[in-house]
Amino acid sequence: MLNNLYISNIVLIEKLNLQFGNGLNIMTGETGAGKSILLDALALALGARSDTGLIRSGCDMASVIATFDGINDNVGKILNENGIEYDDELILRRTLQSDGKSRAWINDIPVSIKILKQIGDELVEIHGQFENHSLLDATTHLTALDEYAAANNQEYVSLLNEMRSAYVDMHNAEKRLKELQDLLDKSESERDFLKHNVAELRTLNVQVGEEDELATKRTMMMDAEKNAAILTDAVEMLRNNSQSLDEQICSVAHILERIKTEPNPYTDCIDKLYDAASMVAEVSEQIKPESADIDTLDSVEERLFAIRAAARKHRVIADELPNKLTQMLEQLNAIDNSDAELKKCKNKLSELSKVFNDYANKITDLRKNAAESLRTQILAELPDLKLGSADFIVDITKCEPSVNGIDNVVFMIKTNPGTPFAPLHKIASGGELSRLMLALRVVLNNTNNQKTFVFDELDTGISGATASAVGKRLDKLSKNEQLLVITHSAQVAGFADKHFKISKNSNDNATFTNVVEITGDDRVNEIARIISGAQITPESIATAKTLIKQ
Repeated sequence: MLNNLYISNIVLIEKLNLQFGNGLNIMTGETGAGKSILLDALALALGARSDTGLIRSGCDMASVIATFDGINDNVGKILNENGIEYDDELILRRTLQSDGKSRAWINDIPVSIKILKQIGDELVEIHGQFENHSLLDATTHLTALDEYAAANNQEYVSLLNEMRSAYVDMHNAEKRLKELQDLLDKSESERDFLKHNVAELRTLNVQVGEEDELATKRTMMMDAEKNAAILTDAVEMLRNNSQSLDEQICSVAHILERIKTEPNPYTDCIDKLYDAASMVAEVSEQIKPESADIDTLDSVEERLFAIRAAARKHRVIADELPNKLTQMLEQLNAIDNSDAELKKCKNKLSELSKVFNDYANKITDLRKNAAESLRTQILAELPDLKLGSADFIVDITKCEPSVNGIDNVVFMIKTNPGTPFAPLHKIASGGELSRLMLALRVVLNNTNNQKTFVFDELDTGISGATASAVGKRLDKLSKNEQLLVITHSAQVAGFADKHFKISKNSNDNATFTNVVEITGDDRVNEIARIISGAQITPESIATAKTLIKQ
């Protein structure tokens, strides 16, 4: 429900804050007072195309804020899909700058105009000069007929759900059959491909964690090879002449022993040289380079590289190769058994199709019955709405099976005898269209709709009993829905739960449109003005009092 509409700098409106209520909200005023401006402003807040001509003269920016409560499921779904938090209240805000830039917010979260319009279309439906009536979209007619049928047949919803469930089962079986058929079509080449790869992976027999183990082992073996080369260099340094280093040291000691002086002054040096020679000899014995096992290293590298190549080929990590082998074995098994599986799947699809078609045909019969009942009720509404020459039918034709059955549903109308039936959106616009939409809405009244309906031009070309009939139907519809109605009819205005008067005032510098809620004598006088014009008479006041809904 639309609770509040705040308008700033839209055409003749400088500042305006309207509080709407449940039921029937009526707006009246003299021609040219600015009633259409309210609809322009509301449409802007709901995501309509922006027009800088809406900005009040001398202003750089215009803005509209519309506040709603009672969020329906469709609105909640859109909000959730776009990450917009909400509770019981929803605030739509739109600004329009003189340079043509327009911005939108929902609950103070910036959104695109597209998202704003999606939300707006679910919250408000405007009948009149705007063409966003949901019933003009033929894709909504099947849902509308189903809702009508369900309201008059408690078992209809259950049967409809059974049919939809049957369709899902049938659709899944069709999908599985197609997958199997596609698999068969390419089975020969696929079988050879899978056999080759299965054999390759089976031979490789990769174990989870094996790649890391091989990589670690390879690193260790490569380090061992490098160490062997270093030890060889050390040994060569110790034995780089015909004599080893320890032998050379001993030779020096022998030479020093030949000193003739007694006692020999180099005795300590000679002892140290013999000790050094002994240590060098011991070290030489301990340094024994062992060559790395090149054959083993090559084997490790060969397996490691083979595992990594297989992983690249199948676009997985090495540890997933065992799972890949299992998957390919399952695919190969499916191909080998596809003929039997295909036959089984075809039989299952045939059974599920029969179940779906049984339900769908029952639904079709019930829809046809509901269509006749709907036509009868709509035709009963039309004469009082000055549409007595019009005719209405529900055209139900076969279509491809879907979750909604096998029916294509279109509401058809003809406004004059002798003319062909045509879809709703192709009939005349203006008051005639608005009154037809009113008749449809009254008959299709859905208490779960939670939409606000705006009606404009309803009273075009009507008066007296017809206007009274329009008012009665608006009053009936407003018991379950919130309505905003712009009218020139005193009979319609008399049914208001809330009555707003739109007026235009001017001074030397500017012209302003103002809207105020009126009650009591002010409301009586406004309805009397509609009856008699600018000169309000006692008779028009008396008539106005009789028209006001008690």
